[in-house]
This record gives sequence, C-alpha cells and structure tokens, in this order.
Amino acid sequence: MATAAEEKPSRGRTAQEVLVTVLLVVAALGTSWSSYQATRWNGEQAKAASRTNAIRIDAARAQGLSQAQSQVDVATFIAWADADRRGEAAVAAFYADRFRAEFRPAFNAWMATHPLTNPGAPPTPFAMPQYQLASRQEAARLDAAAESSAAEVRRDIQIASDYVLTVVLYAVVLFFAGMSTKIANPRLRWILAGAGCLVLVGAIAWIATFPVSFHV
Repeated sequence: MATAAEEKPSRGRTAQEVLVTVLLVVAALGTSWSSYQATRWNGEQAKAASRTNAIRIDAARAQGLSQAQSQVDVATFIAWADADRRGEAAVAAFYADRFRAEFRPAFNAWMATHPLTNPGAPPTPFAMPQYQLASRQEAARLDAAAESSAAEVRRDIQIASDYVLTVVLYAVVLFFAGMSTKIANPRLRWILAGAGCLVLVGAIAWIATFPVSFHV
C-alpha cells in the first residue's frame, strides 16, 4: 500500500502534466488563429493598397485636368490682354466671350479692382480668391483620400505583424511546456510550466486588443 509521501509527488506530477497539456493545446490553437489572422490582414493590406493606387491615379488625372484648364485660362487671358492693350475691342471681346465659366468670376472680380489704374490691384485674375477650379479641389480631395487609404495600409501591415509576433510568443509557450516534460526535477518542471503560463496569459491578453478580420 502506497504511503501519503509517495502519493503527494504523484498528484503533483499529474497536476503538472495537466497544466502542460492545457498549455500545449491552447498554444497550438492560438498559433493557428494568429496565423489565420495574419494571412487575413495581409489580404486586407493588399486590398487597401489597391484602393490607394486607384485613388492616386484618379488624383493624378484630376491634377492633370486642373493644369490643362489653367493653361487654357492663361492662354485666353493673355490673348485678351494683348488685344485690349492694342485697342482691338472686338478681338478682346471675342476672347472674353470664350473665357471658361470657372475663370469668368475671377476675371470680373479682377476688373472690378481697376487693375490699370489701381496700383494695389492683384496682378492677374489668377491671384483672385474667386479663381477656383473644381478639378483642383477634386485632386486635393483625392490626395487626402489616398493618404487616408495609405494610412489604412500601414495599419493593416502593423496588425498582421502583431499577429505574427503572437505566433512567436506561442512558440515560446510550446518550448517551455515541452521542456518541462523533459526535466526530472519537479521544481524546475513547475518553473518552466509557470513561465509558459505567464507568456501565454500575456499573449492572450495582448491579442484580445487586436481587431479581427472575418469577411471575405
């Protein structure tokens, strides 16, 4: 018949083995979950990067249209100014009638400042606050949207990296749990198992703060 002294180590060994089993199971499940989430967030990053590139292309197009429209406005204004300087009223009116709709308010506001006699008048209509191009504003809006989308790309990359780091932490847990089964000294076994518990709890507490991606 076994004595109490013989049963106590046996119960301790059993409890330690149960703890190690729990560590191994939870760490294995955590590794699978974090690996899946890292893959998911890499996919989210790729989609966000595609959106960013598409927005930047649209922004470049809007910027190109803005520059083209500005060149048209400058060209027609110069032609008008030359005709007006030469006293060719009919030619000047011809060009004035062909001012673009976005340029006309700035031109009228500039003329109201009497630029020929007022030294303090703006040098050209393009310096007037009324000169606003919808394409330029659209380009600015798209640039801001692209920057926001790029920030989302960086965020997704960071999340995926964090999930990968938790995989490393789970590997540490598996190492401690596995090593504890190879040690004969009961105290060292418990120390290794306890260290594995601490790392596992820390990893789970940290991963609980991560966003989760499920949708396809």
